[in-house]
Amino acid sequence: QLVESGGGSVGAGGSLTLSCSASGSTDSNINHCLGWFHQPPGKEREGIAVIYPIANYTRYIESVKSRFTISRDEGKKTAYLQMNSLKVEDAGMYFCATRRYCTLDPFLPGSFDLWGQGTQVTVS
Repeated sequence: QLVESGGGSVGAGGSLTLSCSASGSTDSNINHCLGWFHQPPGKEREGIAVIYPIANYTRYIESVKSRFTISRDEGKKTAYLQMNSLKVEDAGMYFCATRRYCTLDPFLPGSFDLWGQGTQVTVS
């Protein structure tokens, strides 16, 4: 299973680091294609950052590029999303998810098969 943590309340311009920990029979999934997804209140979930299984190559959507950093520590079975310069529009639920390989459009939520329960981020 995947478990997110690290959410909370922060002022605009602040920073948060989210964690995504893998455990149990699926703990090796932390090494797979892993994405972070953002779901603002009342809106659909969207992929914002992805880390590939090969060479830890990363991709971001334009709105978070240069502000957010995705990474993982395979030994700790944990992935991270470092979020800097947070904006009010960054508020919402954040989820991590994995699939074996990244697809051509790696930000599509529907292509991921293992999800965490999410963690809430509030930006005021």
